[in-house]
Amino acid sequence: MDAKLLAESGSGDNAPPLSVSEISGALKRVVEDRFGYVRVRGEISGFKRAASGHVYLALKDDKAVLDGVMWKGNAARLGFAAEDGIEVIVSGKLTTYPGRSKYQVVIDKMELAGEGALMQLLEKLKARLQSEGLFDRDRKRPTPLLPRTIGVVTSPTGSVIRDILHRLSDRCPSHVIVWPVLVQGEGAARQIASAINGFSSMPEDGPVTRPDLLIVARGGGSIEDLWSFNEEEVVRAIAASSIPVISAVGHETDTTLADYAADLRAPTPTAAAEMAVPVRAEWLATLADSKARMARSVQRGLSTAQERLESQRRLMPALADLLRPHQQRVDEISDAMKYAMGQNVAKARSRFASSEGALRPALLRQRLVQAEERLSRLDLPVSLVKKPLEDARQRLDSLWRLARQVSPDGPLKRGYARVSAVDGSFVGGRREAEQAGEIELHFHDGSIGATVGKKGKKPEKSEVSKPVSRKSRAKKPVDDRQQDLF
Repeated sequence: MDAKLLAESGSGDNAPPLSVSEISGALKRVVEDRFGYVRVRGEISGFKRAASGHVYLALKDDKAVLDGVMWKGNAARLGFAAEDGIEVIVSGKLTTYPGRSKYQVVIDKMELAGEGALMQLLEKLKARLQSEGLFDRDRKRPTPLLPRTIGVVTSPTGSVIRDILHRLSDRCPSHVIVWPVLVQGEGAARQIASAINGFSSMPEDGPVTRPDLLIVARGGGSIEDLWSFNEEEVVRAIAASSIPVISAVGHETDTTLADYAADLRAPTPTAAAEMAVPVRAEWLATLADSKARMARSVQRGLSTAQERLESQRRLMPALADLLRPHQQRVDEISDAMKYAMGQNVAKARSRFASSEGALRPALLRQRLVQAEERLSRLDLPVSLVKKPLEDARQRLDSLWRLARQVSPDGPLKRGYARVSAVDGSFVGGRREAEQAGEIELHFHDGSIGATVGKKGKKPEKSEVSKPVSRKSRAKKPVDDRQQDLF
């Protein structure tokens, strides 16, 4: 047949040309009708989560590749962190994508293809987190010796929380705060991580007491049941917790990534409660034993000190023996003082007797007569005598005025009084007046006696003494031994 430039429909031609959209739509209907629901097993390749939340990937084996897409709603319910190299089984429907002439599977559900794939995913995640240092020993913190408040992240309805509370009450009752979470299934990992972060963000002085220790617990189960504690967000929340964490997930043979990130791993939830607090009875017994040992040690020390003191006392001389030399010395000094005082009195009397002989009245009168004769022979001008007398009088007047100004009796005429003791000593304050007891009040026109009473009490009877004149106070007894010079 010769080729023509223009397409023409011949007679009997029953295959009219179809548009690209028509053929693509026809293929789409055939594929979807034939493969309405499929389950495909393959290895993930080119895994990508778009900003819209949709997931795009490819499933491959050793001979073929099948594109796949998982819409946002189903991707959010994915039970594990999918990544390249993981073998999975996906469920969905097969369809075509006319925009690229490709067929693909729209994934509704994605599961790991057996336990081997699950362990492969676990090992990859473990290696990645370990390379970041989340499992390093130097990040582990010691748990408190006796926590006042314990936070527990677990299911509130299972037997785990009952076992923990029962063991805590047996060993050492503590305040427990339970943060209820799902421990398996969809959304469990998110709730567990949120609970750990919530405990860590509680303020120290908030209305709810901040725990001193966290226990993340779950009972035993299969690897799928415990998978929530292998999720990356849970592991990172435990590693970032500001509160020490004990991981108690599953039985003793079960190990999760949460165990590696926690500060302490317990084989069971009951063992976690035993690790969290000591046995109160044992502590009380230890304290009692320490108290008894301390008392015995103190008593032993006192006994040893008393024995040592007694031995030292026996070695020391008696007090009387120590004082006798000093008493003898005091007696010697006393005798020497008496002798020295007698000698000084005798010498004073001798000097006084010699001076007394030089003070005879006849001798003094003779000297006075001689002085008067010498004075009468002197012919002094009157001006020479008046001038010194006038100067002396002026000095005397100024001294007298000064004496009157400083005299303590000067202000008495203005209504003041001067206080003195009975012996004439000056009283300048309340304390001196109380010590004197009997005082005298001096006014400008005389003096009266008074008795000083205690503060707050009035004297029962005031005694007024007779006025005492200045002359009678100033008058002193005359020594009869003093001879009259005139």
